[in-house]
Amino acid sequence: MFEVLVYMFENYIDTHFRPDENTLSKELFAAGFDEQDINSAFNWFNQLELMTEQPDVFENPNHVSTRIFTDDELKKITGESIGFILFLVQANILNTAQRELVLDLAMNLPQPQISIEEMRWIVLMTTWGASKSGPDKTKEYLFIEDALLNKEKPTLH
Repeated sequence: MFEVLVYMFENYIDTHFRPDENTLSKELFAAGFDEQDINSAFNWFNQLELMTEQPDVFENPNHVSTRIFTDDELKKITGESIGFILFLVQANILNTAQRELVLDLAMNLPQPQISIEEMRWIVLMTTWGASKSGPDKTKEYLFIEDALLNKEKPTLH
């Protein structure tokens, strides 16, 4: 299913055009994707869109919080992925609401473990939604895009 999400993101995100689900489903099926994966990807992507429409997702809260990860999260999300998320929060690229959104979306993926590459894609998709909300948010999306395409770890100065 994750490959379907990446395909959709790569092919339609820059055009800001997304065909209806029936047309897109036929295209994805013709590209070799399984119908169950296609439907799961649509559900996941629709969940992303609904969650990014919440007004508090892209606002910076005035409080600091400590995040305790559940056993299920620690089993599913690799330590490198968790470190990446914590780095992004510390660098003020993600706020706490976005962090929770990213973690929720990661936990809703069907695979047993979320790799760093998959986590980077999830964050990229999430911050792309933020970049639509104003020019001050575009820098965050560009930072994540660079982190995704650049295989070296980002450094905090």
